Amino acid sequence: MEILEQHPAVADAQVAFSLQKVKKTFEDAEGNEVEVIRDITLEVREAEFISIVGPSGCGKTTMFNIISNLLAPSSGEIVHRKMNYKRVGTNIGYMLQRDLLFPWRTILENVVLGLEIEGIPSDIRKKKALEYLHKYGLADFANAYPHTLSGGMRQRVALIRTLITDPDIILLDEPFSALDYQTRLVLEEEIVSILRESGKTVVLITHDIGEAIAMSDRVAVMTQRPTSVKKIYDIGLAREHASCLKARNDPRYSKFFDAIWADLDIQIGR
Repeated sequence: MEILEQHPAVADAQVAFSLQKVKKTFEDAEGNEVEVIRDITLEVREAEFISIVGPSGCGKTTMFNIISNLLAPSSGEIVHRKMNYKRVGTNIGYMLQRDLLFPWRTILENVVLGLEIEGIPSDIRKKKALEYLHKYGLADFANAYPHTLSGGMRQRVALIRTLITDPDIILLDEPFSALDYQTRLVLEEEIVSILRESGKTVVLITHDIGEAIAMSDRVAVMTQRPTSVKKIYDIGLAREHASCLKARNDPRYSKFFDAIWADLDIQIGR
């Protein structure tokens, strides 16, 4: 695995959590052992935005499920700087490709769901939700239902629902893939701005190399399955320019794209 020099803002930060020699195998229908993750060793730093890219089916989502403690590794461990995940667990926000808003609940009622599960009193969670909706320009839609909102607005609501419980780490699993290109560009800008402001540690899974480059401090390229970290690129264009759109116009953007594409080693049939 090759690791390139880190952006100063990332290199100087404390490690938020690390994957240490994490491996994962499953049994198939015949009882044969199938190796999905061979060996992932990776440090993620506080307030860093890191993207994970790799060939389809290489095990990225399995990696996320292990990080979020939904799945136990076959060996290795995940260590938070404050605690060991195996012992205690950490507040992790998990935002998926689909917004998963409940259609029978208003936007306000969807946003407070995590607080409701935590047992926060109704008046407190409503006040907090309205503050978040106002802050991110959705207060006028508090009493609307999800079907009345555009795809981009629904994903903003999903992000607010994730942020409102104040997670230590936010996992984004292809959150823009169902949106049109223009909406994706706008949301890239908005979400990176929101997450930078909140100081969250963010890990993004994406098949879109350009998206990873435009948004991230670093990009980790994974091998084919059974997966491991092949190379880590220091990017930092969005942080440097304070804009994902400007990052896409940086001359280094295309060079990063070509290098990462080559590392993915995806064979295109003829």
